[in-house]
Amino acid sequence: MTVTYTARVANARFCGFSKLLLAWKGSIYKVLYKEFLAFFAIYAAISITYRFFLQDDQKRYFEKLAIYCNNYASLIPMSFVLGFYVTLVVNRWWSQYTCIPLPDRLMCVLSGGLQGGDERGRMLRRTMMRYASLSALLILRSVSAAVFKRFPTVDHVVEAGFMTREERKKFENLQSAYNKYWMPCVWFTNLAAAARSEGRIRDDSTLKLLLEELNAFRGNCSMLFHYDMISVPLVYTQVVTLAVYSFFLVCLIGRQFLDPAQGYPSHDLDLYIPVFTLLQFFFYTGWLKVAEQLINPFGEDDDDFETNWLIDRNFQVSMMAVDEMYGDLPVLERDRYWNDSNPRPPYTAATLFVLRKPSFQGSTFDMAIPKEDMHFQPLQDIAENLEESGSGHPNQALLSRLLGAAPPPAGLMGVSLRRPSTQRQRLTRSPSPDPSPFPSPSPSSSSSSNHHGGSVASGLGQDTQSTVCSCGGLGSPRPGLGFQHEEREGETEEEEEPQDSAPGLFLHPPPRQVPAPPRGVPSDSPVLRIEESRPTSPSSTNCSTQEFFSFQPVIGPGPHPLSHSQSLSLLSAVRVPKKWHLPRNRLVNPSQSQSAFAKHQHGVRGQCLVPKHW
Repeated sequence: MTVTYTARVANARFCGFSKLLLAWKGSIYKVLYKEFLAFFAIYAAISITYRFFLQDDQKRYFEKLAIYCNNYASLIPMSFVLGFYVTLVVNRWWSQYTCIPLPDRLMCVLSGGLQGGDERGRMLRRTMMRYASLSALLILRSVSAAVFKRFPTVDHVVEAGFMTREERKKFENLQSAYNKYWMPCVWFTNLAAAARSEGRIRDDSTLKLLLEELNAFRGNCSMLFHYDMISVPLVYTQVVTLAVYSFFLVCLIGRQFLDPAQGYPSHDLDLYIPVFTLLQFFFYTGWLKVAEQLINPFGEDDDDFETNWLIDRNFQVSMMAVDEMYGDLPVLERDRYWNDSNPRPPYTAATLFVLRKPSFQGSTFDMAIPKEDMHFQPLQDIAENLEESGSGHPNQALLSRLLGAAPPPAGLMGVSLRRPSTQRQRLTRSPSPDPSPFPSPSPSSSSSSNHHGGSVASGLGQDTQSTVCSCGGLGSPRPGLGFQHEEREGETEEEEEPQDSAPGLFLHPPPRQVPAPPRGVPSDSPVLRIEESRPTSPSSTNCSTQEFFSFQPVIGPGPHPLSHSQSLSLLSAVRVPKKWHLPRNRLVNPSQSQSAFAKHQHGVRGQCLVPKHW
């Protein structure tokens, strides 16, 4: 019988499990005491031999061996392997119990679905229920040693009343090399079909429900058979057993107390009983014994399933449900709370404290919310608040709310977060005068200002202050763009300081000086300068959007084309601040630029493509 102690631990109290330590039936002491005594006896024999029978040189060699075994015993992964193995076995043990075929659902459907109070109806119900019990008996007889000892042959099954002699002949006449536990289920379906043809099962829905319950019952029988056939892999069981036994065989030598006079580390104390080694053996070997008991719960251990008791209970209950209780109904009468809309069953004095507990309404039932936060807000106000908070994006509004009153970052992202999308759209639609922040060009550069200066913007219609490359062009001059031709006399020009009130996505770079020309550049060579300009748009330059953002050819300051040496000097004089440098794979290839100017020397106007990011 399975050891049941549930009532003894119903309530948690001080040292609640300590009452279970003295139980013997089903306890770890009953399972492990033989192995424990054997381990302690071998340990004591080795200790006595070391202390009294070995010579000095033999003792020194044994001491070295003991230290070696103790140092390397921890390399055996006993806890890891044993823990996974026991977890697997426990899950398998409970799954096998849930697969035991129980007739409760089947007998209820059969009692309500197969009609007829006469002898024919009673015989059909009892026979069909007996076939289900016979199928469960045959499978349990195949997997349980206790059931097989009770019914060792088919004759014992016939004598027990689960099978008639005629049924035994049909059972034995069916030639099959496999287990024939499923034959009574087939007889059950044949009787159900006959009852449906006789009208005792009134509709096909009831027949379908009855066969579904039978299939579930037969499926549990099949799962028990497969659990018995497919065990935990043998290699896993062998690995766990070898890990535990080899560890404690090594501990028999490695955990010996050595002579303290030799001065070995961690051997300052000399005892005769290894207390903690015995506790370790008790725990780990006991853990292995748990898996040994649960791996096959259909045996005869103290904690194995009571299969014989289940057979008796299931057979008796199922027969009573379909025979004696068929049509047996108590007299219908009004219940005690017939006119009570709020029925409340009484409590005894021992359970009166339950009435004092309030009924649980939910975890947020007692949550308090300020009154000012409980008013509904119009959706129009919410949309306006989102638009005023920044770009109107909900994530940006949430970010602004989280930041609170913190000052915005004074950098690139800080300025960009303050620019609403409506203003950027306004810049692209309406032209606005954009005065150039540069000083008036010198007379030498006035001729070049009549040409069409090309520029590359960083975005379509964005209110930004970008660094543009003025290379000269063919059209009318644009505000803020220019190609200035100066003599290389080491002159420097300071650019205008950016205004704090000027809006834009990018901050103005600090003022800087134009670097001196490199050596070897003729004094009369034109200079290609990187200048800063205020943001421009296609509408402010009187040109189309496609022309505004197209690449423009690089030409000299005069009407005549540049010489080859002047072209190379022009390219080498370009200086870009270090923080504005682009990746190498984004720069203009010098070989391509030289090829372009080579075409220019032959009468073809060459073009120097400037990346849009400039």
